[in-house]
Amino acid sequence: MPASPSTARAINDRLALRLLQQEGPLTAGQLKQLTGLSRPTVADLVERLTAAGLIAVVGEAGEQRRGPNAKLYGIVADRAHLAALDVRTEGVSVVVSDLVGAVLAEAAVPIGGDMGTGPAVEQAVTLVERVAKEAGADRLHTVGIGAPGLIDPASGELRDSTGLPEWHRRLVAALQERLPEARVSVENETNLAALAEQRDGVARDRDTFVLLWLGHGTGAAVVLDGALRRGTSGGTGEIGFLPVPGTSGLPSAVDCEGGFHSLAGSAAIVELARAYGLPIEGASAHEPLAAGIVREAVGRVVAGQAAPGENVEGESAGEVRAEAPREAVGASRVAGATVSPSPSGDPASADRFLDAIADRLAVGVASVVAVLDPGCVVLGGEVGQAGGEVLAGRVEERIRRMSPLATVVRPTGLGGGAVLRGALLTARDAAQDELFGPPDR
Repeated sequence: MPASPSTARAINDRLALRLLQQEGPLTAGQLKQLTGLSRPTVADLVERLTAAGLIAVVGEAGEQRRGPNAKLYGIVADRAHLAALDVRTEGVSVVVSDLVGAVLAEAAVPIGGDMGTGPAVEQAVTLVERVAKEAGADRLHTVGIGAPGLIDPASGELRDSTGLPEWHRRLVAALQERLPEARVSVENETNLAALAEQRDGVARDRDTFVLLWLGHGTGAAVVLDGALRRGTSGGTGEIGFLPVPGTSGLPSAVDCEGGFHSLAGSAAIVELARAYGLPIEGASAHEPLAAGIVREAVGRVVAGQAAPGENVEGESAGEVRAEAPREAVGASRVAGATVSPSPSGDPASADRFLDAIADRLAVGVASVVAVLDPGCVVLGGEVGQAGGEVLAGRVEERIRRMSPLATVVRPTGLGGGAVLRGALLTARDAAQDELFGPPDR
């Protein structure tokens, strides 16, 4: 059944707005060409969208032809202002943008573990208000928040999670109270990172993939057939609780210690670096400590000071599989079983350190691959970015030997900034859906 005139107009308007979002300012002629609509139809929708205050003339095309230059139409960017928050255990980052996603102001503040819940919430909310003021935003239309922990699929609220600061849960309510006109939503940080990688990062060519978050903690996000999967309780991807060999015990319902987190979390990576005699001090000048250590180790390998995949005895990583289980356990056992004393920063130790991390990550990745067969795994977070192609290549090589399912392993293209980017993208989508009408799908 053909669409009614009003439905057809709404679809055409949304199509034009989406093109203006993706392509930037366009002339009426360019809109006609890209949409396939007739000239009168395009003229009507331009008039409607201009009258609604959604688009405006932003310049001229500057085409060399007789008569006046064609007008360029663009989305009215300041029609709405958006905020995105990346809430971490140790602090919060905020960015404010216009309706098309152009960043206008950003800032971050640390929030120590010894700060009380009330002061922590006040500091975070004050930061949002200050950044909005710096951006020239009188009011915020939509606020997107990325936070660790489980998001209740039914209510959309951050669930109480043992080990996370209380101020995380209080922050959402405080923002809604102080910004009553804003639409505030919260999403798991790893899910947002995956959405950002899918839209703007290394997974743009993938409808199905898994992002493995490597930062202070570990997590995974699952995208199947283009859709993010959250699970019945919102816990899809809580890989930190995955029981794995080589740990001192098993995780519990309230503590992921003993799970995959014990092998791949930032504290475990720092401990592993110490076991291999790598320098720790000074590695975190501009990034988290674990990421700085991994980046330094990769730099030594890339510089050619140690042959990639080669240990002290000259055997390739692929030939030393008998040692892998011992390298995948806690750092104290690694130190006692496989690591010999070496000078601080010894290139061979850096190489073996990266092999040990790859062994550990392969345990988690192989489990995900066996269950989901995603075809692509992205190593995300600051540690995934620091490891780059060197670490991703080592993990992929191990998965190739461990699983019959072909799997590409890629390093993140966005690093720790993926959470903030994902939060901003979801805020922008929500605001545009409300202002422009629902997408034509």
